[in-house]
Amino acid sequence: MASLPPKRKICYYYDGDIGNYYYGQGHPMKPHRIRMTHNLILNYGLYRKMEIYRPHKATAEEMTKFHSDDYIKFLRSIRPDNMAEYNKQMQRFNVGEDCPVFDGMYEFCQLSTGGSVAGAVKLNKQAADIAVNWAGGLHHAKKSEASGFCYVNDIVLGILELLKYHQRVLYVDIDIHHGDGVEEAFYTTDRVMTVSFHKYGEYFPGTGDLRDIGAGKGKYYAVNFPLRDGIDDESYESIFKPVITRVMEMFQPSAIVLQCGADSLSGDRLGCFNLTLKGHGRCVEFIKKWNLPVLLLGGGGYTIRNVARCWTYETSIALNCDVANELPYNDYFEYYGPDFKLHISPSNMANQNTPEYMDKIKTRLFENLRMLPHAPGVQMQAIPEDALNDDSGEEDDKAPADQRISIRQADKRIACEEEFSDSEDEDGGRKDRRDHKKKRQKTDTGDKKEGETDVKKDEKEVKKEAPETKEEPKAASEKDDKVTPAGDKKDESSPPASAKTESNANVDTSSKDKEKDGETKASTTASSTTSSGTSVTAASEPEKMEH
Repeated sequence: MASLPPKRKICYYYDGDIGNYYYGQGHPMKPHRIRMTHNLILNYGLYRKMEIYRPHKATAEEMTKFHSDDYIKFLRSIRPDNMAEYNKQMQRFNVGEDCPVFDGMYEFCQLSTGGSVAGAVKLNKQAADIAVNWAGGLHHAKKSEASGFCYVNDIVLGILELLKYHQRVLYVDIDIHHGDGVEEAFYTTDRVMTVSFHKYGEYFPGTGDLRDIGAGKGKYYAVNFPLRDGIDDESYESIFKPVITRVMEMFQPSAIVLQCGADSLSGDRLGCFNLTLKGHGRCVEFIKKWNLPVLLLGGGGYTIRNVARCWTYETSIALNCDVANELPYNDYFEYYGPDFKLHISPSNMANQNTPEYMDKIKTRLFENLRMLPHAPGVQMQAIPEDALNDDSGEEDDKAPADQRISIRQADKRIACEEEFSDSEDEDGGRKDRRDHKKKRQKTDTGDKKEGETDVKKDEKEVKKEAPETKEEPKAASEKDDKVTPAGDKKDESSPPASAKTESNANVDTSSKDKEKDGETKASTTASSTTSSGTSVTAASEPEKMEH
């Protein structure tokens, strides 16, 4: 009996706020497509088979690992209401038309980048085999320039993170546009090979010629397959598999980054290819077969119903899970009419990529790949620290009470019932500090005498403490990169209606105890464990009374 392929661990990054960002009226880039994708993933039940994380907001320090300091400072500072002050810088950094200034632009870049960097860290730590961030894949952004709807190049930052642990990283791009920002970033290094299959000839960004092969140490490490209009599933597969196979043999990477731009699908608003979901998905399937760590990213895609279909289908491929062609009911069901099916049909457009043309390009690429030294090595060195995941959330607390807040901020204000409840083995109400000391005295026989003296000292301290002093517990603020519930699914993610939040972590002792003992027991320090496993103090000890 043939053994089944090993089950691969998938982690998936999504923030519920990502769909709120809006490039502006008439702009083809719509972050709402990522929310549609997530909602479809939820309603297919795919979220049950993978770990879902909310990405941290990438810091300026993380972004400047690739981008220039003044460019990131500019992105942080500019807003729609102060654009007049930044006219010269907008021209310098190519911000304005294709890359407009919109509300929350910098936060959008932070979330997109945070998911890709965090996914790379997960792969490095071998905590996942495939990391998915459909909000990433913004491959046009340059070191000091926005380009093609992209401001921060999350792919380059993710690859830089992978290079801390991996000698060689392969980048594969199946977006209809050339992955110029990623190619340019690694054009002179032999540690990253960039492979792009794209439309070439009077088409944005105008780069990606067959003869662009890299420079210096990176010569022959840039692979470009220029394509013409109308390529279909069969033709695409006939070039993708042999080229990637040869690349894998010659380069021997230990990690792969795959950019799954959905604008190469048939019927895309800005595209001119004729791929179906099955043809596009076969690329993901083929990359997955090499059993290497994979960072799976989004990218272009401007017919948003097809983008959501595509990335949902490719999530199912990553999970090795079949999904029905009949779409489940979801929040955006009417978008998928009139057929309400997952898969799309190709159009009747002519395929201008003749077999002769494709064989000629393929032969030239194979000749270039033969020039590579077989699996170049890297000198041993100390592994740098993982990317910072600092998100204190201080800015979240400053929002006025009447101001609309994000999902991330709202979640931080929720006090979970389990966090401040008594444990099941505590009978007769919450125990105070003396009860815990007595319990230790009984159980810990080796320290019996020490325990007795502690109890006596404690009783003296308690008499001195103020009877009415209390402090309100603070709900534990969520740290970034924690497991989060699937945000858009009402019946799965939201707590039951009967759930109550305790307003006070401390329970006063009964009045009978007061009469009997002639003293008020001190409030205890209640500790709870968050989902990340760190202990959170729910209330501090009462202040001591001054005599």
